[in-house]
Amino acid sequence: MSIISKKIYIIGESEVGKNSLICRFVERQFSDEYLCTVGVKISRKTLEVPGAKLQGKLYLQLIIWDVTGNPKFKAIAPSYLRGSCGAVVVADITRSETIERIPKYIKLFLSVNPKGFIIIALNKSDLIDEEKLQKLVKLKELEAVAAIYPTSANTGLYVDEIFKKIAGKIIESCTIPLSPSKLLLSGEATLTHPCKEGAEGG
Repeated sequence: MSIISKKIYIIGESEVGKNSLICRFVERQFSDEYLCTVGVKISRKTLEVPGAKLQGKLYLQLIIWDVTGNPKFKAIAPSYLRGSCGAVVVADITRSETIERIPKYIKLFLSVNPKGFIIIALNKSDLIDEEKLQKLVKLKELEAVAAIYPTSANTGLYVDEIFKKIAGKIIESCTIPLSPSKLLLSGEATLTHPCKEGAEGG
């Protein structure tokens, strides 16, 4: 068995649901109680990668860093963000100011990791109708954006897809011939501290 470990970041304003997205993906649960991230919280999730031309199974372990949205974070960002191949920038789809600040977080991440890629999560999409969703600002033209997803930690909408997209981008950069389209979620998942039942935070 072989394991590849890669570090990714979840960044964005406070209270956009970063912690909730991670809990939904890692722990398969959701809560609507806000939990503020103080500094950094680290979670891990392992994906099985079928199709690798190796002896035994190959796994990709995502080391997910949930970083505080506190404005003071910008001063210490380089030390935290260094060494990451990609990031998920999360905004609250019901709060336009968090969407408007997406480019700020993209610029911050790329200033430390110029070859990195960005996934945008427009979270809490279950709280607005489809027509409003289509009228959101155009984000696809932003630098290094690989994909944009209207997510919901509550319903699970596009949560797995975000992290599978990240895994696929990582696999593309590997020299091992793999099948990124066939990524499977394994049962192995750990958090540095457990999600509270009902925690909609970050």
